Amino acid sequence: MERPEAKILIVDDSRLERKMLNGFLAFLGYEVVEDDGSQDTIELVRKLKPDLIILDLILGEKDGTEICYAIKADEEIRLIPVVMITGYADKQARLRGIEAGAEDFLIKPIDRSELAARVRSLLRVKEYYEYAKKKEYYQALEEQVKKQTRQLETALAELKENNVNLTKAHLDTMYRLSIAAEYRDEDTAGHIRRISHYSSEIARQLGLPPKMVNNIYHASPLHDVGKIGVPDHILLRPGELSPEEWQIMKSHTVIGGRILEGSKSELMQMAEQIAVSHHERFDGSGYPHGLKENQIPLAGRIVALADVFDALTSKRIYKPVYSNEYALEYIKKSSGKHFDPEIIGAFFKGQNDILAIQDQFKEDFVAKATTR
Repeated sequence: MERPEAKILIVDDSRLERKMLNGFLAFLGYEVVEDDGSQDTIELVRKLKPDLIILDLILGEKDGTEICYAIKADEEIRLIPVVMITGYADKQARLRGIEAGAEDFLIKPIDRSELAARVRSLLRVKEYYEYAKKKEYYQALEEQVKKQTRQLETALAELKENNVNLTKAHLDTMYRLSIAAEYRDEDTAGHIRRISHYSSEIARQLGLPPKMVNNIYHASPLHDVGKIGVPDHILLRPGELSPEEWQIMKSHTVIGGRILEGSKSELMQMAEQIAVSHHERFDGSGYPHGLKENQIPLAGRIVALADVFDALTSKRIYKPVYSNEYALEYIKKSSGKHFDPEIIGAFFKGQNDILAIQDQFKEDFVAKATTR
């Protein structure tokens, strides 16, 4: 399918040639960026991520084939098609361009009809490669999730039957289950570590018994286990969700509860409570059940605050990173609305320790996670 919105980079040291090409391609509906080749063209390509590059063979004292070689050697940009252009019609010039990895070659003066046809053709090829690559990625990802899920089924059944003595292996299983649930997020490990430590620190500042603090530490990473049932096209959507999509997204709380229900273990029972209730709000405006105040399980109220603080201060596919100052002010303003005032008090009582936890796991702080 033709992509008239595609971005095309023209690299030519002739201002006149660039303007002529720009005018024609812009007329066809393409977004055009010009470069005279005097600076670091490779860095420009990495920054712009154009859909197609029109590259002159001779750029002042530079050889365009060297730039083409560099583009094709760079894993990040090598699939961008390159059309080389030259004023020379000799066979050797064409061979140099093809050997450098150029997808096509045009001789000046460029025929506009031929240029339009070549551009359309190469953009269709690039679109196909992108589709194939994305399909291959998601197929591999789906298989990996299925594999992890199969491996966890037996262990999860054992966890549900275990009443008191959870072994290190069982706790490791819970951690791996939380990773499987958020497998499509780049910051999975960092996110669940921070949530675990934030939540247990808040619980500690509330003065809860050590056993409950420990249970919250181990159960909180499973808060989003239900996301394993949310389709990729919704979970990974960079923009706003439609009302129908938002309803599907919200269902991850109910799905999580169903995955974890039926256990005799206090720890697993807490994990179930957290999965279902961590998006409830203190004023009753949350989901899935619109619970308010003490109707919301204590562990759910704790993880709700920890989760929002991490979401605000991490990069998400649909939002930028907010500063700690912004996040702390948001939490203060949300007292009695989104969050339990008592939980907020405990959070700020342990603020220094919480920020130390954030700093400790900052190497994982490069999220594309999708906590909504």
